[in-house]
Amino acid sequence: MRITAKVDYAVRAAAELAAAPPGPVKGDVIAARQGIPAKFLENILADLRRSGLVSSQRGAEGGYWLAADADAVSVADIIRAVEGPLADVHGTPPELVDYRGPAAGLQRVWVATRAALRTVLEEVTLADIAAGRLPEQIDELLREPDAWLRR
Repeated sequence: MRITAKVDYAVRAAAELAAAPPGPVKGDVIAARQGIPAKFLENILADLRRSGLVSSQRGAEGGYWLAADADAVSVADIIRAVEGPLADVHGTPPELVDYRGPAAGLQRVWVATRAALRTVLEEVTLADIAAGRLPEQIDELLREPDAWLRR
C-alpha cells in the first residue's frame, strides 16, 4: 500500500486536533507543528470538514476541531475522507472486478487485501495515535520479525 502525502498529512493533522485542548486550532498552527505545507493542509482540512470529521469556524477566534470524539474516528475514516475507499482496483470495488482464466483468483486477493487493511486501519483511532498507544493486536503485528523490513 502506498500512503500518499495527502493521507499522511490528513492523519497527522487530525492527530493534532485530537491532542489539542478544547477549542479551535488554526490551520497554520497545525501546519507549523507538523511541517505540512499550509495551502495543501487547508485543502485537506476542507476535505475532512466536508466529510463531517472536522468542524471549523472562520474569523480571528476561528480554526478547526474534531467533530467527533477522537476515540470514534479511525485512521480508515480519515483515509476515506481524503482519498475514498481503502482498496479499489482501477476505481472499482474489488468485489465487482471480473477476471478470467488464470487471473480469476485475483479478485479474492484484492478483497483479502482490503480486509487486511481494514483490520489495522479501522482499529486504530485518533485517540490511540494522539496518546502514543496502539491496540494490542496492532502491537502484535509490530512484534513480527518481518514487520519492520522493507520489501
